[in-house]
Amino acid sequence: MNEVTIYIDGREIKAKAGQSLLRAALDNGVYIPNLCDLRERETPEASCRLCFVELEGVSEPVTSCSTIVEEGMVARTDSWRVRELVASAFELLMTTHPVDCAACPGNKRCALQEIAKKMKFKLKSGRLPEITRAAPLDLSHPRIGYDSNRCVMCGRCVYVCNEEVGARAIDFVRRGLKMTVGVFGGGPLAESSCISCMRCVEVCPVKAFYEKTKKAGD
Repeated sequence: MNEVTIYIDGREIKAKAGQSLLRAALDNGVYIPNLCDLRERETPEASCRLCFVELEGVSEPVTSCSTIVEEGMVARTDSWRVRELVASAFELLMTTHPVDCAACPGNKRCALQEIAKKMKFKLKSGRLPEITRAAPLDLSHPRIGYDSNRCVMCGRCVYVCNEEVGARAIDFVRRGLKMTVGVFGGGPLAESSCISCMRCVEVCPVKAFYEKTKKAGD
């Protein structure tokens, strides 16, 4: 397997040729925050805007999930510009995300908690007004619960349901600030083409889709 040598935050790393900078970093123990990256997906969603890095010779920060490693590439994950971009993206994301962690099925297994801890961000800064969605829970399915209020629009579940599994039960629905993930054609999950493969639960970084037998903190 071909390898290239890259440098991240001054550290020399051997990366697989053709892989993304984000994956090269994560595979070598360099943390870069992200929500939408999915290893199985060839074309990254690049929607969460959390994985910015700076590249030597490039004027503006780039998303590491959509940047392919090249021989001699020099990247920084810890510059003030990167931190400012990531902090702003995270703060904006959290304006629509409820912070009631103790009652959440994803508590202690949540990517948002991990990002906040590792980047030393507050889950709620209090600087921006909160946008409350207050959509009803979908508890119709015997095994899967869905809380669209917690959805971070990463697209992981949509990809695995449609492209990997082929069930085509869910997709992005509505527009603008009301956009979320929902059932094709509306209606509850139990009446969709869901085949109970549980892949949406497995890939959801915040457990908006969750296994109903799991309790918060388990």
